[in-house]
Order: sequence, then structure tokens, then C-alpha cells
Amino acid sequence: MAKSLVVVESPAKAKTINKYLGRDFKVIASMGHIRDLPKSKLGVDVDDDFTEEYVSLESRKKVLKDLKDAAKDASAIYVATDPDREGEAIGWHVIQELKGKKRKFHRLTFNEITKKAVQEALNNPRAIDEKMVAAQRARRVLDRLVGYKISPLLWDKVRRGLSAGRVQSVALKLICDRERAIEQFVPVEYWHVFARLAGSQPPEFEAKLFKKSGETITVSSEAESKAVLDGLERAEWTVTSVVTKERKRNPAPPFITSKLQQTARFPVKKTMMLAQQLYEGGIEIPGLTGGLITYMRTDSVRVADEAIVQVREYIAGAFGDDYVPEKPNAYKTKADAQDAHEAIRPTSLQHDPEAVKSFLTADQYSLYRLIWNRFVASQMPPATFDETTVDVTAGDYLFRVKGTVPKFPGWMATYGLTPGETEQKEGSGPAAGETSDDDDTASGVLPPLAEGDRLELKALRPEQKFTQPPPRFSEATLVKELEENGIGRPSTYASIIGVLQDREYVNKIEGRFKPSALGVMISDILIKSFDDIIDVEYTRSLEEDLDKIEEGKTDYVKTLTAFYKKFKKNLARAGKEMIDLKKGVEIGEACDKCGHPMLKRVGKFGPFIACSAYPECTNTREVETQEPESESGEEEIEPCENCGKPMAVKRGRFGPFLACSGYPECKTTRKLIANKQGGLTAAKRDQVLDELCPKCNANLVVKQGRFGEFTACTRYPECKYIKHKTTGLACPKDADKGGEVVERKSKRGKSFFGCSNYPDCDFVLWNRPILEPCPKCNAPYLVEKITKKLGRQLLCNNEDCDYARSEELPETAA
Repeated sequence: MAKSLVVVESPAKAKTINKYLGRDFKVIASMGHIRDLPKSKLGVDVDDDFTEEYVSLESRKKVLKDLKDAAKDASAIYVATDPDREGEAIGWHVIQELKGKKRKFHRLTFNEITKKAVQEALNNPRAIDEKMVAAQRARRVLDRLVGYKISPLLWDKVRRGLSAGRVQSVALKLICDRERAIEQFVPVEYWHVFARLAGSQPPEFEAKLFKKSGETITVSSEAESKAVLDGLERAEWTVTSVVTKERKRNPAPPFITSKLQQTARFPVKKTMMLAQQLYEGGIEIPGLTGGLITYMRTDSVRVADEAIVQVREYIAGAFGDDYVPEKPNAYKTKADAQDAHEAIRPTSLQHDPEAVKSFLTADQYSLYRLIWNRFVASQMPPATFDETTVDVTAGDYLFRVKGTVPKFPGWMATYGLTPGETEQKEGSGPAAGETSDDDDTASGVLPPLAEGDRLELKALRPEQKFTQPPPRFSEATLVKELEENGIGRPSTYASIIGVLQDREYVNKIEGRFKPSALGVMISDILIKSFDDIIDVEYTRSLEEDLDKIEEGKTDYVKTLTAFYKKFKKNLARAGKEMIDLKKGVEIGEACDKCGHPMLKRVGKFGPFIACSAYPECTNTREVETQEPESESGEEEIEPCENCGKPMAVKRGRFGPFLACSGYPECKTTRKLIANKQGGLTAAKRDQVLDELCPKCNANLVVKQGRFGEFTACTRYPECKYIKHKTTGLACPKDADKGGEVVERKSKRGKSFFGCSNYPDCDFVLWNRPILEPCPKCNAPYLVEKITKKLGRQLLCNNEDCDYARSEELPETAA
């Protein structure tokens, strides 16, 4: 009997759906796109209505063969790719490859991978949405035109290997603009004045200076703060106003993709990977045959009526009837959102995070709990609290303090918070020029106070402050900026951020993006030649045009024609006017060695300054002067240990490093290693030991390598002796020649264990040997194996022996 063919995108999704459909269906994963524009050429005929030339992807040839073989005898073909533009386009490409005279194609869409959702989709198939496909095709062609037309210009004028992307270039401009704002920022001094006061009953409390003579006061200097203190010297402190109001904090709507990316504690790429795992249903959990969450690429805060009923029942059972609002909470989806599918939520309230925690990785659990709590909280009542504002007068001055008393936790009960507590939100710091704590009051727990009460002054405390520059973008705040400006789509943010880092246009310093000298240069070049392409408003309007294609308000050809008309003119102008950094641009400075003009150029490792008389004069210097940062961000580079001259940051094949500024007379270098915050820290200096090399009798030295510290001979490269960490085990093959098993590193930095007499002896172990005879076969050693599932195991390495036992990890390894 012929089977129906179902095409999905991923193997995990295929495995899950196959459980629901049974023997009459064959489910095959396309592994994403099976066709794309060719890499070797533009692949778009700009003179023939932007007709695309699609080719089968080399990496999908086997998948395509399997699909065609399965389609030959299929009674029906169902395209069940993801329910968004990209998924619609993948399904369209699949149909183009498989279509035949008698074949019938059906489109299945479901927002969650559950048996009910899949069956409902199967009972209500539709045709491919050609307008959605046209919108995706238009995006692909726009990106190809920008990338394949501008990138060759950069190759010709700057350096091979560079790229410009339609959305990527705008993101780079945002990062560069922010860096300029930071560099140009001038901090402004201001002062707070706090009064420590006591009423008739404890506790004491602290109020902050707010007004003088009825006008809001700004204290700008230490002299002004002293004048305030002098004016308060003999003042009487009296409560002049006590106002209590009920305040409410409403819950946030359930997650959309961009908000999940901003809130999760992971990089954007990892957040989406984890969400994909939770969605696809590949996690083995008893009683669960589908995914844990709904589709994770969505702009909509809409929630299905059935899910609303379920969550209200769950809230009543978990928290009580008081925590269920009279009517379900409704949230407004933004005007330009694609409302094809729901907000991100759990597929079932039967699988709470704690119940499934043991089946998830720590990261999967963390993200699932975040999604769960946000969804449950979104259908709970507001948190309420009483906020009391107390004004205290002292002479001409008015001090103010606020205190809060929780009344009803509402939605905050989901997070274990009280109404007075707040959640820390990344990116919620002050804007440029604002104070870092610009609230108009101090706050805390207040004693009983009434109007007319006299207070005792315990202490006056002036505090100096400075306005802060805008912070550099983190992944979360960059996503927020892109989203608020309507640039790109949440599904593309991870790849945009990845490309900026891969091209070395930006560096991550303590988790935040700083543009490299190359990135700033590329951004400046693009602004001059393609001001509209990297203009935020223009990019937003293009996104709106793509939405209009999907809505049927405009079409593919009209949108691309309007774009290309202006783009073509800019290309022609850029070809003539773009500065040629391969030849070099004069910087108005003479060479200090020969007097010829110095030029700014771009080489393999980024921008640099070089003498125009090259190759006769080889004088060069780095443009990028960013110093490595320690975990505190304030490490000072030590001078060269050999000649005492300053060390400078250089770039080489393997990234930045420190080199003596006295080069070529002094060739001292030091490695830069990544610290925990993502910044760079200078590696430790080489430490010469009293221990002698067993091969040449020179001193040994502790050095910092690509994979950590190691001990080697000071006469390298003449003597290539490296001292490896010994395991204490004599080599089973070469013990008679003094061979012992030592820890070594592979080319990729993975530890393994081999004979110290390598290459003469090829004995190797991938697991650490333990000096303990096997209790079962008396082999001289066991090996240690550590896995997430089984923890630490000690096994016999003898193939004929099955001895194994589990043990706790030693404290040093835990």
C-alpha cells in the first residue's frame, strides 16, 4: 500500500511526528533548505523581473534523492515545514523539486508539535501561500543584491574576504554610532544629599534632598553640597506630608521571539537552539510525545482560547481562586507583527518545569522555566502594594522618601517575589547624560509617621555622582535596538550577530560589543557611498515592503524594481568615489624614518599605518590601540621584560597579541587570552625554572600556549623538548625503555594520554588512566570515563573484561 509522504525540516521533528501518524505515513526531514541561489554568481536576472536561478544544495543531494524516491509511489505529499516565511519557502522549494503530473501536494501548519495539533492540521490542509513565499524570495534577493554587489567593491578597494549585508551593515552602524557617543561623552558632576532621620519609633530611615524653596534643586559641585549642609546646620526637621496610594504592577505578556532573546541569559544563537530543542519534541520524557513549547519564531502575543482555559485552571489549583482574574488578560500585538502563530508558551500545563527537570539539561530547564513562568504570570492579576511618600522639611529644604508595603503578590507569586521587589532588566540603565540613579527619592522601610511629627537628624551624607555614557550594546540590548527600529526579524538576529563577529568587525569586551578599527572603517565607507542602504529608516521601510508583499498590498517585482533603481546609481558612484585603501590614504603625517607620507591601509590582519615608500621603507604601526582588559576591565600592560619598552597590541594569524614596541631590535611577544567576561587579558610572563632540560641541559620555562600553560626548553626551536604531566603509569608497550604515560594535547586542544617516548612508541589512551589494578582480571590499571548521564565511571581497559563501577567526582573535578 502506498504511503503518504510528510516533509518536515529537522530529524527530531520527523521522529516526533512519525509517532503520531503511524504506518501509512513516511516522514522525511529536508534538513532546512534544499535549494538556494548559487554561490558562484549573482543568480538573479535584474533585467528580467529579478528572476532567480535556484540550484540544489550540494549538502542536500542525498536528502533530495531520498525525497524523490519516497515521492515516486506516495499517495499524497504533505509539506509540514515550519509555520513562517522561511518554512513556507522551504516547502515551496520542496514542491518545485518533487512536482509531477499526478502528484498532489498539501501544506500542513501547526503552532505546536502535539498529537492533537498535527491531527487537526492533517484534517485541514491548505495550499502553499504564494504571497508568503514571494516575501521570503524578495528578502533573499535583496540580501543577495546588497551582498554580491557591494562586497566585490570592498574586495577591490579595501581587502579580500570582507562583506556587506543589508541588515548586518545597519547593525554595525548602530554599534559604531554608540561607540562614538561613548567617546564624545563628557561626564557631568552632580551630588546627592541624604539625611539619616529618626522618628518616635524605629527604624531610622534615609531621605534625599528634593527641593529648595519649592523648586527642584540640582547640586552640581562639592561647594554647593557644602552650602546645603551649612544651611541645614540648625534646621528643625518636620514631617510636612504623608501620602499613601495603592500602586499596581501588571504582568508582562507571554514571550515573543525578540523578548525571549533579550530576557534569556544566553547568547541569542544559543537561546534559539535551546528553544528549537524544546519545540521539536526530541527530548525523551515519560508521558510526553511532542514538544514542550509552541513555535519559537513569532511576533504575536496572541494565545489560543484552549490554552487560556488550561492556564486559568492551573493557576486556580496552584495559587488559589484569588489569583485568577475575572476575565482573561488580553495583550495587544504590535501593528507590524506577523500574527500567523501564537506567543511562545508551554504546550501543556501538565509538564511543569520541576516535573521534567531531570530529563532536561540545565540550560534547557532554565529556558523552559523562563517561558513557563512568563506564560503563567501573564494570566494572573496585577501585584498591588501601598506606596507611601513622606516629605520632610528642614528650613528652606525639602527631603523626600518613599516606602512600599506589599498587599497582594498577584502575578509575582509565580517568581516568588513580593510587589516591592523588582526584576533586573538588562538595558534598563540611564541614557546618555542621565544620572545613574535618577530616582527622585531614597526608599526603604518606614516607621509610623504623621504630618507634623518632629524628627531627629542623625547624620547628613553628601554623595558625589557623575552622569554616565550610554553603555555598549550587549546581544540582548542590540536585539532590542534592532527590534524597536524594525530592522530585520528575530529569526535573523543570531546570524547577524555571528557575521559581525566572524568578520572581526566587532569584538566582545566583557559581554558587550566594541567595533574594531576595521569595523569602524567599513561602516564609514558604506555611509559615504550607500547612505540609504544603512539608514535605519530606509531599512525599516524595506521590512514594511516585505510585509506588504505577504499581505498582498504590493508585489515582488514592484518592490525590487524600486529598490534597485536607486541602488544601481549608488553602485556606479561608489565604484568611482570609494576610497582605495589598498593603495592607501594619506593621513597628513610624515614617516619618522624617511620623511615620505604615511598612508592608512588595510592588510590581512586589519587597518595599519605604513610608509608610502614601501618596500624601500618598511616603517609601519598599528591603528587599533585597544588595550587588553582584565576581568575588572582596568589592567595595565606591563613593559617588555627584556628591554623595558612598552608592549603594544598587534594582530597576527591567530588574533591579537602583545609585542614589544622596540621590534625588530627586540622580538619579545606575549599571548592575549580571553577572560571570563569575554575580554582579553595579557598572559603571564614566561617563568624560567631551575629545573634543567633532560635533552640539552638548558633551563626549562613555563609558557602560555594556545591551550593553557606548558613547560618546555628555553632553547626552543633548537631543542623541542616539552615536559608533559605524568600519570604515574609505566607505558604498557615501552616500559623497558623508560616510557611512561603522560597527558598530551591534540591539535584541537583535546587531552589524551600517550607514551613519553612518542613517536618511537604509539601507545595512546583517550581516557585518563587510574593507578588501580582491575579487581576482576588484574589488569594493571583502570580508565576514568565521565559522562553527563552516568557521571564518573572507572572501567577496565581490557577488551575481554567488562568490569565497571560508578564513583563520585573528586572535588577538584566537580
